[in-house]
Amino acid sequence: MSAPSEWVVRWSHLVAPGAAVLDVACGRGRHVRWFAALGCRVTAIDRDADAVDPLRDVADVHVADIENGPWPLPTGSRFDAVVCTNYLWRPLWPTVLAALADGGVLLYETFAIGNQTVGKPSNPQFLLRPGELLEVAGALRIVAYEDGFLRAPERFVQRIVAVRGVPDADPPRRWDLAPA
Repeated sequence: MSAPSEWVVRWSHLVAPGAAVLDVACGRGRHVRWFAALGCRVTAIDRDADAVDPLRDVADVHVADIENGPWPLPTGSRFDAVVCTNYLWRPLWPTVLAALADGGVLLYETFAIGNQTVGKPSNPQFLLRPGELLEVAGALRIVAYEDGFLRAPERFVQRIVAVRGVPDADPPRRWDLAPA
C-alpha cells in the first residue's frame, strides 16, 4: 500500500482524534488507514469494490460510482474533515463542500494544468485551472494553498487546506500552522 500524501500528513494535526472523516474516491485507502490510525471514525467512498473491501475493518465503506450515480450518503451527512486526493469531478464539489461540518477541515490535493507535460492525467477535464481550488473553497477560511510542480514523482498539483467557519465563534479557533 502506498504512503499517505505528504500534504495530508502535514495538515492532519488539524483533525482531532475521534473526528468523523470522509475520504472521497479513496482508492485503496491510504488516507482511510492514516486517519483510522489517528483514532478517527472514517467513511470511505470509491467505485472499486475490490480496492475498498479490505478497508471494511477500519471504515464505513460505500461502493458507489459518484460520477454516474447518486451520492451514497444520507442527505445532510456532515464530517469534521473531508479528504480528496488525486481525483477531480467538478460537478461533485457542491456535495463535497456541503459534507463539511462547521469547523470542519477540507484537505484536497489533485493534478493541475501543466501535468499534461509530464504524464497522466493529461486531459484538461481532469486538471485544475490556475487558482481553481481557491475559487471552489472561497467561502471557507484558507489555511494553506499550493499550486506548482513536485518532483517525486513528477507532477503538477494544486492542494488546499480550508476550514468551514463556525458561526459566532468566540474566541475564534486557532489553526496552528505546525503540529504542537
